[in-house]
Amino acid sequence: MRFQELETERLRLIEIGHQHTESLFEILSKDEVTKYDGIESLIRVEEARRLIDSFKSAYINKRGIRWGVVVKDSGKFIGTVGLNHLSISNKRAEIGYEIHPDYWRKHFTSEAVREVLRYSFEELNLHRMAALTFPDNIASTNLLKKFGFKQEGNLRNYIFLRNQSHDAVIFSLLYTEFKLIHHLV
Repeated sequence: MRFQELETERLRLIEIGHQHTESLFEILSKDEVTKYDGIESLIRVEEARRLIDSFKSAYINKRGIRWGVVVKDSGKFIGTVGLNHLSISNKRAEIGYEIHPDYWRKHFTSEAVREVLRYSFEELNLHRMAALTFPDNIASTNLLKKFGFKQEGNLRNYIFLRNQSHDAVIFSLLYTEFKLIHHLV
């Protein structure tokens, strides 16, 4: 199965390869990025290489798709967006994203998420998209609500990170809701 790259007005969503190891490390070694990502900040570049290998493995095994987010104008790799826990047979996935802090509050995350939602619902024919956030991740919560995600509940002590348990909030968006909100037929 050939990797499907996507494009928006300002972004290219590309297959992540080892040539992106340094850029991915730069992003995921920042505590401000990983604070709400459910992973420890990367310490060694080799960890980014292994993460890229896990993205490839998930794709090959049809369990996930992870795109690199690249700004068209500059060619700069600024983060990732993708589908975790992908189940084509059950028509569902979970969306996740990480963007370099220099690109926060510039609507790049929204633009990438919008395109991945469109692709997931229209081309992969998914019926449900889930998302997990930390309760105090206001920016991500607001982004999800903007796209019509509904809060389903709290998952108590769901993530163990930095030597303590954290709750998570689960959101979901159904294709029928996405169509209504985004005027798709």
